[in-house]
Amino acid sequence: MQGQNTTIVIADDHPLFRGALRQAIGSVLSKARVIESSGMEELNALLGNERDVDLILLDLTMPGVQGFSGLLSLRAQYPELPVVIVSANEEATVIRRAMEFGASGFIPKSVDVDHIGGAIEAILAGDTWTPPDVDLNAAEDKETADLVRRLGTLTPQQVRVLAMLSEGLLNKQIAYELGVSEATVKAHVSAILDKLGVDSRTQAVIAASKIGVTQRPAASAE
Repeated sequence: MQGQNTTIVIADDHPLFRGALRQAIGSVLSKARVIESSGMEELNALLGNERDVDLILLDLTMPGVQGFSGLLSLRAQYPELPVVIVSANEEATVIRRAMEFGASGFIPKSVDVDHIGGAIEAILAGDTWTPPDVDLNAAEDKETADLVRRLGTLTPQQVRVLAMLSEGLLNKQIAYELGVSEATVKAHVSAILDKLGVDSRTQAVIAASKIGVTQRPAASAE
């Protein structure tokens, strides 16, 4: 499998690990085109220009993203584009939630290059890949499972607004940063509260922090 027409984006802020991922990709897809991004803003700009990306390898923690906000935004904006989380966090709960939020796979950074290559190959073939010792069917409490489902219904712009609320920004500050009116921000906040089934901004922020949606993904044109 040479991957002559395959384009893979590595989104990670650690150059050494991006290099390791390049090596893993090269071991199974010697002719694949690999593009690197070191932050969410750069990734969004890249995806705005590249129309033929086949796979994104996304770190959970890098500039512009913390936790699942980047994954949520990408899945809402590019639902057909496979996103694989590559993270140093190997907690079973984190892996399960990544998959519930629509990731096509979860590759721990501790996995060796050969296994990473095999995982990427399997995902490009249409399969999913997670560490074999993780039980994806382990039940979370009903409240958390419902919150995960609700967060998955947010649009990319709503994900960004929720992350800004988590940073304590006021509506006028959010409006300024997004280049929209305060009325638009209020509409987004109302939609967020409705989708999350909460009554206040504070409750929405607490809900987001429980699941790990705590820092904004970079804005893109909408």
